[in-house]
Parts: sequence; C-alpha cells; structure tokens
Amino acid sequence: MFFDKFKNSINSCLKNLFFFKNKKKYRILYLSAHSILEYDEIKILEELGHFVFSPGTGSMHLRPSKNLSNEEIRLKKEFYSLADKNYYKNSPLERLFKLKTKLSKKFVSNFDIIIVMHYPECIINNWSVIKNKKVIWRTIGQSNSSIEKKLKAYRQQGLKIIRYSPFEKNIPNYIGEDEIIRFYKNEKEFSNWNGQIRHVLTVSQHMEKRFDACHYDIYERVVRDLPYYLAGFKSKGINDNSKELSYEELKDLIRNSRCFFYTGTYPASYTLAFIEAWMTGIPIIAIGNELMHDRFPDQGLYEIPSLIINGYNGYCYNSIEELKNVLLELLNDFKLAKKISKNGRKSAKKIFGSKRALKQWSFFIEKKIWK
Repeated sequence: MFFDKFKNSINSCLKNLFFFKNKKKYRILYLSAHSILEYDEIKILEELGHFVFSPGTGSMHLRPSKNLSNEEIRLKKEFYSLADKNYYKNSPLERLFKLKTKLSKKFVSNFDIIIVMHYPECIINNWSVIKNKKVIWRTIGQSNSSIEKKLKAYRQQGLKIIRYSPFEKNIPNYIGEDEIIRFYKNEKEFSNWNGQIRHVLTVSQHMEKRFDACHYDIYERVVRDLPYYLAGFKSKGINDNSKELSYEELKDLIRNSRCFFYTGTYPASYTLAFIEAWMTGIPIIAIGNELMHDRFPDQGLYEIPSLIINGYNGYCYNSIEELKNVLLELLNDFKLAKKISKNGRKSAKKIFGSKRALKQWSFFIEKKIWK
C-alpha cells in the first residue's frame, strides 16, 4: 500500500514537471499597484517559466536593482526614457504612475502579455499602443461602479479580466470576468503558529487615518479591556504600543500571538493581512456583514463571513459583545485556540494556497487568454 502511494506520488510529480516544461513561455509586462501582491504573483509567473518585467510600485519594491538581469536592466532604461522634462516635479509615486500611463509602442513591442493591476488609467491611457497585445486587468478588491463603467468599452474590445474574489460580481455595472484567481501565500513560509503570547493581534496600515474603512471605532470598543497589539505601517495603538515591523518580525508576531481580530478594509472582499494570518494558523475573529456595512451601502462585497464557519475555522460576529467574549475565550482556552487554528489553516491552504494559484495561472495563460 505504501509502495502504491509512493509510486502514484512520483507519477504525479513527473506529470506536473512535463506539463510545465512543455508549455510556451511568454514575455510579460506587469504594471502593479501593490508591491507585495506584485512580488507574490511575479514569483508564480516566473516559476511557470515566463519572463516578467515590472517597474515596481515606487515604494517597498522587494526586488533590488542589483538582482536584475541584463534584460531587465535594458527594459528599465527603456521604460525610464519615457520621462519628460516635468517628470521630477512630482513625488516618486506620482512619477512612476505617470510613466505607467504613457507607454510607447516601441516599449510595448517587447512583450506578449500585459497585466495591469487595478489602475484603470494604465489601460485607458495606453490602449492605442497595447490593444494588439493580450491585456489583462487584474483586480485587487478596489474596483467600484465608476471603474467598471470606464473599462466597459475596453472589455468589449478584448480586455481580459482576472478577478480576485467571486464577490466582485456584486459591484454595480459589473463587466464580468474570464477567471477568478485569488492572491495566495506560501504554506511553508506562513506556518508554525504557537500562540504563546496571550494577546489579540490586529494588522492594518493607516488604521486611524482610514477610520471608517477599517472600522477603527469598532476595533477600539472590542479590544479596549483586553491585552492587544496593533501592528501595521502608521497604525497607532490605543496605548501607543504599535510600531512598524520588518517582514520577518511581522511573520513572527503572527505565529506567536494567541488570536487575530480582523475588521476588514472597505470595499475589499478580503485583504493580504487576512490571508497571511489564516495561512499561518492563528485563530481569526472577524466582524460580520452588519458591522462591515454599518456606514457603507451593502453591496455584498465582504467575503469573510462566507469563508468562516463559527466555532470550526474561526469566528464571525455582528455584535461588540460577542466579538469581545470569543476573544476572551480564546485568550483563556488554549485548547480551543489550537482546534480553531488547525481547521483555519486547513481552510486557508485549500482557498489561498500557492499550488492552486500556480495551476490557475498556468491554465489561464496557456488556454483561456487566447480564446
């Protein structure tokens, strides 16, 4: 029996190796709006054997220039040659965004496929020079009715769409999708939760500044009397106990913390912080639909309540009292926390695992994009 399982495993690996080895390789231009999501997605595309060039996002670009290939250096020079005399009048982020919206036909000729993450302007302003390529709009949970309307004409002219959540279909003026591919996290990198630090962790950038979108008032009311830690870029804790953490420090904090309180970020169906936490195995407690939409029109975009089964792989509630009580229960009952952790990670691997994303991207580029 053991031999048969081993033999089947070897055959499966050989089939996958043959599958990926014999696929056509393409040159891809990736115009990104989020450095970490960009980094993860490019890793998958390169693993599939494609050549990918990205000018980055202007901040937190995770691939240093010293690691660029000669071809990437050439393309980078060609990309920045598009800058005009007014280029340096803007901030670094504005400069890069401006260049992404004024591509030349010569520069675009270097590529077979163009992937635009979120920014509709990169499609609209460049359409005359990119329309003869395979162009993909890659959503990240920030689309709205206005953006969908703006891109409708380009959709009719062949624009392909990869959605990040099936719940985006609820956006007014929705223009469809060719595939739904979730963002992912590596199961080995985000793992080994131990929950030894008895506090409630929340990770969110600019949480106070984005008060309503991040439901900061709800956060305050829930964690006020509990041991807690708020982490994230420019997120200030109630007792000023937060600080900006490195990538490795953040991963360690998620592993070590007892439980995770998630308040979402409107209008996203889910966020990177949720994926990282759930994949690591930390028990997640999230606000429900009523709290998410207490100050926004309920367009049915928030996906977390459909992913979490209360008491099995996490908790999702619509009252401050219930959220506070279950957090306190997890802080005091490590056996319960370990049970939720096990089931939560199992669900995360199934929904947000890297193997699933790899297969979906492979199939889409080889089959669906050319239809």
